[in-house]
Amino acid sequence: MRSDSVNSTVVYNITQLTDIVDRMRSQLRLAVIHGGDKTQPGAVIYPTHNPRSTKTYHTVAKDIAEALGELGFKQVSLLADDMTLPQTLETQGIHLAWLNTGGVQGYDPVCHTPAMLEMLGVPYIGHNPLNSSILDNKHAFKRELQALGIATAPFVVSHPFQDPFNPETDGQFQRVFADYSGPFVVKPVSGRASVNVFVVDDWRDLGEAVATIHRITANTALIEAYLPGREFCISVCGRITYRQGAFEHIPKPFAFSAIERILEADERIFTSMDAKGMTANRMRLLSSQDESERELRSQLEAIAQQIYRAFNLSSLVRIDLRRDSQGQLYVLEANPKPDLKRPTPSQTSLVAQGLQDCKMTYTDLILSLLGDRLYHLLNYQPNLIPHLQRMMLP
Repeated sequence: MRSDSVNSTVVYNITQLTDIVDRMRSQLRLAVIHGGDKTQPGAVIYPTHNPRSTKTYHTVAKDIAEALGELGFKQVSLLADDMTLPQTLETQGIHLAWLNTGGVQGYDPVCHTPAMLEMLGVPYIGHNPLNSSILDNKHAFKRELQALGIATAPFVVSHPFQDPFNPETDGQFQRVFADYSGPFVVKPVSGRASVNVFVVDDWRDLGEAVATIHRITANTALIEAYLPGREFCISVCGRITYRQGAFEHIPKPFAFSAIERILEADERIFTSMDAKGMTANRMRLLSSQDESERELRSQLEAIAQQIYRAFNLSSLVRIDLRRDSQGQLYVLEANPKPDLKRPTPSQTSLVAQGLQDCKMTYTDLILSLLGDRLYHLLNYQPNLIPHLQRMMLP
């Protein structure tokens, strides 16, 4: 370690991270937080609406907690994201939280828990409140992409508390789609697992699809051009990775699991995981041996790394992309809480599918995400973690 005279802090290098993690294994009290259930007594004051589509993610949170236990962390709790959380965090003396929650209810729920943890002073593995909300609100994310010059499908939005959507009289729609009559994809701006997503072939039918989104979600609907080409996704996280028994500091954000999503003959968009489980035959890892696929992988990696840097992200995301009829890649969306399910013989996840190709295991990925967050906090935001720094005193 060395002293930084500008900030009067201790700067840690990658060779020290293993010792830091080893020291924390017995002392660190970790909480893996999953979504709460608003129907349970004491979870909320008043149960209300969640426009995002509710899911607790308890099973995946349990996978993460078990992996942390296998990695030698002795004090790992599994906690629900509800109004009991602040008191539980204090009672258990939690030092660090791992966010595996999409929120409980209300608008922009993905940012509620990181915002609360910021206020409580509990550091966490996950996106900050602003990035959580931008990534989860597709229209906000796509506007940022446009400003950055990153290709995304042309789109407009319709808000539920304004006039009913009419493509014939909507000036923005007429401007954006002046030379395009369909097909379109209509979806909620905030959602999960491709729920409530519709393909509309004729622009004259858009009003009905938009009204359906408004009725179900009471939130903004996004209308974008349908892209008929192949669909892909890629995961990306920070520059600190753990593999083959050691941490390493790589020069760019770690982009991995470049995958083609396999669409069946009657599938125009990827079917929701809620309706069809994620199995290996629904995806194909792009080959590093085939020259054309190697070039495609490089394109996907470069886009993912550009997004990670441009948005100043601090945790894992999955980027979804699709080609148009000419083969041009367009970013569809970014998932701020991609599925971190531990792979089994019958089911896997889009994130974990490519780990073996990177000479990594599921627990390697979990330790990579933890190590990257600790490295960032120790070197760039030490004022947020005085309680963790005390653990490293002799």
